[in-house]
Amino acid sequence: MDLDTLLMPFKFGFMQNAFLICVIVSVPTALLSCFLVMKGWALMGDSVSHAVLPGIVLAYIFGFPLILGAFAAGMVCALLTGFLSGNSRVKQDTVMGVVMSGMFGIGIVLYVSIKTNAHLDHILFGNMLGVEPHELLTAGIIALLVGGVLVLKWRDLLLHSFDPAQARACGLPVNLLHYGLLAALSLTIVATLSAAGLILAVGLLIAPGAIAFLLVRTFGTMLWVSVLVCMASMLAGTYASFFLDSAPAPTIVLILTTVFIIAFVRRQLQTRQASMRRVAAMDGTE
Repeated sequence: MDLDTLLMPFKFGFMQNAFLICVIVSVPTALLSCFLVMKGWALMGDSVSHAVLPGIVLAYIFGFPLILGAFAAGMVCALLTGFLSGNSRVKQDTVMGVVMSGMFGIGIVLYVSIKTNAHLDHILFGNMLGVEPHELLTAGIIALLVGGVLVLKWRDLLLHSFDPAQARACGLPVNLLHYGLLAALSLTIVATLSAAGLILAVGLLIAPGAIAFLLVRTFGTMLWVSVLVCMASMLAGTYASFFLDSAPAPTIVLILTTVFIIAFVRRQLQTRQASMRRVAAMDGTE
């Protein structure tokens, strides 16, 4: 394959926009994934990503910007999940599943009841190759806002994730951190709508943090490693999809899954080698 063929994807405007949206959304999704993984909120990202569909449809019906509908629905899902799990004996993951499936069902019913030129598969799976300038601007603003807050407040959010009682004792605004993280999650999902869609967005919100967790030891390092992994995987998946004639978003998720498996195998081998060294050291002292 010659150089001209290798550089061909960069010659098309739609591919340039696709690469740009990858760089933009990789930062907030990767940073947020670290907190979701450490806090055990992986299913929360899945729930909110599915639950924004009714908000999008209602915003379309009433002529509001779709971003407002998606954000409102995401916050309703997050707040409703928190209220039900805090005021019932049902576990949080069960509540998430019920709320997510219910809101997603409402969104499907609303969607099929109206006539629209919008394609449901673009909403669900994204339309990265059809990203428009205003979507790039919206994603850029959200990425700057969410990424900036997470970088500035990562220590407070980390303490809140591990030990909310200790965070409260230290005088941190626990409620503000809690709902601020939920708002950041909803905004980030809105930013990824055009790139990965609702369903595949959960891959971007979980895999980078999980991969970085397997690769590094400290949370500070985990943050920037997750960004590098997410950005490289998104760019590689978009580039590969051009030659494979596949959809970019699923290709990106497949690459992230492959990287996770490699990181998992690497960690298992390291753990086994460390165990063997400890056994050898104990045998040598006897």
